[in-house]
Amino acid sequence: MLRLKLPTDPRWAQLVESNIEEILSDHAWAEQKAASNALSVVTNNSEHPDLVSDMLAIAKEEVEHFQLVHNIIVARGFTLARERKDPYVNELFKFLRKDGSRTMAFVDRMLFSALIEARSCERFKVLSENIKDVELATFYRDLMESEANHYTTFLSYAKKYGTGVKVDARWQEWLDFEKKVIQSYGALAE
Repeated sequence: MLRLKLPTDPRWAQLVESNIEEILSDHAWAEQKAASNALSVVTNNSEHPDLVSDMLAIAKEEVEHFQLVHNIIVARGFTLARERKDPYVNELFKFLRKDGSRTMAFVDRMLFSALIEARSCERFKVLSENIKDVELATFYRDLMESEANHYTTFLSYAKKYGTGVKVDARWQEWLDFEKKVIQSYGALAE
């Protein structure tokens, strides 16, 4: 369903478990950024009532996820670390088209968002199936379903309002680019 071109190695779950406090903070901030992204989509595309409603719902859900992750952080005696830049998202952001029509910019923003949600969904699945911490495995399983819904929502709107843009072709370009980012990101982590 996600069509990602490079799956996350299940051994990644071991890295997560060995660094859970940092991972939870990064996850919390990723949820906050996802909420901000959905609100930004509303700000720039308020002429589509259906899009506005769905983006507001996503923003609300992402803030709720931020709260849930923060609750886990506090319950485990950790502290929410300061927000850090996300190299993965920053690399993807560079691929956004800076030229072209407003419609092209909209499509690219939707595809950028869909790709981040797809990778989150895929990683949450890996965690839910491979992490030893039962509470977190269940938590990530629940979030995986939510991220899948967000992914399909962004992709659907790219197609719905992407009149005149070859959305499927551009989606393939995004998938190819993301594969390269993941390959280089994995090399940096080793």
